[in-house]
Order: sequence, then C-alpha cells, then structure tokens
Amino acid sequence: MIILSTVVTVTAGMVWQQARAVEVEAAERARTQAAWILGGALDWARLILSEDARNNRQRGRNFDALDEPWATPLAEARLSTFLAADQDNNADSGPDAFLSGAIVDAQSRFNLRALVDGAGKVVPVQLAAFQRLCQLTGLPGDAAERIATGLGAASQPADVEANAPLRPERLADLAWLDIDAATIARLAPWADLLPVPTPVNVNTAPREVLVAAIDGLDLGTAERLVQQRQRKPFATLAEVKAQLGESLPLDAARVSVDSRYFEVAGRLRLEDRVLEERSLLERRPGQRASDVIVLRRERHSFLASLR
Repeated sequence: MIILSTVVTVTAGMVWQQARAVEVEAAERARTQAAWILGGALDWARLILSEDARNNRQRGRNFDALDEPWATPLAEARLSTFLAADQDNNADSGPDAFLSGAIVDAQSRFNLRALVDGAGKVVPVQLAAFQRLCQLTGLPGDAAERIATGLGAASQPADVEANAPLRPERLADLAWLDIDAATIARLAPWADLLPVPTPVNVNTAPREVLVAAIDGLDLGTAERLVQQRQRKPFATLAEVKAQLGESLPLDAARVSVDSRYFEVAGRLRLEDRVLEERSLLERRPGQRASDVIVLRRERHSFLASLR
C-alpha cells in the first residue's frame, strides 16, 4: 500500500506539472499571437496616416480634420472578418478574437510641454491658458500651477537643480511631480505630454481646449468654431481668423490647422483576456509608412470581467 500510494502521488504530481506546463505554453502562445496582431494593427494605422499625408499633398490640402479616414474609429469586430474566407471553415475552429481601435489627434489636446521654455522657466501665457482649461474641466484650482512648477523643476539642467525630479515623458509620469492619480485621470481627455511644444489643432480640439489655446475666446464662440468645422474644416489660420474677427489674435505657435502627433489605441479581446495597446506616432514629411515614427508604446493586459 505504501508503494502504491507513493506511485499514485508521484504520478499525480507529474500529471499536474504537465498540465501546468501546457497552460503556461498556451498562455504564452496566446500572448505572442495577440502582440503580433496588435503590432499589425499599429502598422495599419501608420499606413493610414502616411496615405492621408500623400492624399492631402495631391489635393493641395495642408490641414488635418475629423472628416479624414484616420479619424473613423474601428468598432469591435471579429478578427476573422478581416481575413479571407476559409472554404473549410477552419476560421471557426479556434477561439473568438475581437479587434477594435482608433486614431486620435494628439494635438487636439493641450500640450503640457508648452508650459515651460527651453530653460525650464514657466511661460506665463501658457500657464494662464492651462488655468482656464482646468477651470472649465473642473480640475483642482492649484493643479495648473503645481504641474507647471513641477515641469519647470524637472526641466532644469542638472548643474542648476541638483534635486530636480525626473522629467516626465507621458501624462502618467506627472505622478513623479506629486500629482495624484485622480487629477491625472481627469486631465487625460483634455491634455497630453508630447516630446516638444506643439500648437492645438483648431480642426480637432474640443471647445474647452480651444478656449484655453485662444486668448479671449468664450465657450459660445468656441462652439461656433466646432460647428463651422463640421460643415467645412478650416484650411488655414486665416479662415479661423475670419470666423473670429479682429478682436481675437491668433498665435501660430499655439494654434494650427494641421497635426504631426497622433495616438493609436488598439484593443484585442480573446476569450476572457483583453490586451490593450496605446502608441504615440509622429508623422514626418514624406509619403511612406516609414515616415510615421513610433515614439512610444504601452501595453496592458487584464481579464475582461474586470473592466
């Protein structure tokens, strides 16, 4: 009996280890496949942006707007619908995978990088603009000044500020400046942290961001700008100026009608697992997909039931 019990115990352990190894291998294979699919989706987004630039150049357009193909989100769809039909129905033999995604103009948001200059000093006009945005979106009253001060300290040369915090590279990094997670989450729809200062695109920004970027603009006039661009996007800043009148000056360093930076969000749902990826792209002058550069990628995995 002792020998039999030992054999059963050893056998059970081997079976468990084998089953566990199979589960780990299956999970790793699914992760690799999901990453490959999202990588393909990112390449597809790069192709769309480069094709958009080529089409704009051919049509003599020098602006980016929400009526272009890149601005149409991809609703969640079964992955097999993107593949050629299989006459033997082999596509139905595996687990269901669903893909969705969107391309968002990163310059439709207020760029926090513009709050400080190259020497790490706070730019007063940009701080005032950011304060207006915080007020309109219900953010804490001191959030703008705390973020600007923190970014200024983080941008100081090492020999000037020995205890300077790390320089944030993305919005979530504002936590390094003692900005709480709730404030960062509320700020996310309205602001971003791009590699360099950029103007706000009048053709894509929400009205709250337009009020921040254009001194003297009120919400009512900003709403009229939004309605006007829905009928016909602004091709030049002169057209925006004509809509606003002479009383509101436009600064080409703060507002524009075109964009260089875009955010690509991809989401893959495979059974009970979800893999999300966000990438920041820079579209440089050119006509090829290789002219659309991936600056950063962030990937998150979780159970679908947890979201």
